[in-house]
Amino acid sequence: MPVDIDIARVANLARLSLTEDQLETFGAQLGDILEHAERVQALPTEGVPPTSHPLPMVNAFRADEVGECLKPESFLSEAPDVADGQFRVPRILG
Repeated sequence: MPVDIDIARVANLARLSLTEDQLETFGAQLGDILEHAERVQALPTEGVPPTSHPLPMVNAFRADEVGECLKPESFLSEAPDVADGQFRVPRILG
């Protein structure tokens, strides 16, 4: 399938330096991709509901259960500077 895209121009816009061999190779690959897309578009899809994924998706998240929380003393003890139960950091704005 002939490709109507100027691959050298697109490569230049993307700041890519491609040799003539690479331009020819990528042109052939792009032609193959577009040919495949054309074949997919030609498939009869009447009556087929649209999907976002070819396989049924199952929620893989665990149940949201309340668990034991960290005590502030456990992580504040690791901080280099603490004030009133909070992390103390250097001022960055005037």
